[in-house]
Amino acid sequence: MLVTGYVRKIDHLGRLVIPKRLRKDLAIGQDDSIEIYVEGDTVVLSKYAPKCIFCGEKAEKVFHERAVCEACLEELKAKSKVS
Repeated sequence: MLVTGYVRKIDHLGRLVIPKRLRKDLAIGQDDSIEIYVEGDTVVLSKYAPKCIFCGEKAEKVFHERAVCEACLEELKAKSKVS
């Protein structure tokens, strides 16, 4: 884990501001989605990247409104030609 030295207070609505420098370094822009999860007693924020419904890898495509990676999409195409 990288220690950044940033400390932020949560406002009365439960919001916190991610420092501009950190957003820039992580390529997090306005309207990007952030995934929030818990590991033990730690809250983890990460830039959201859709995952393939078949293998869990980063998905680049959408097939029937579902995220699918290129490799699984090619496998689906190949199997549909065989059937």
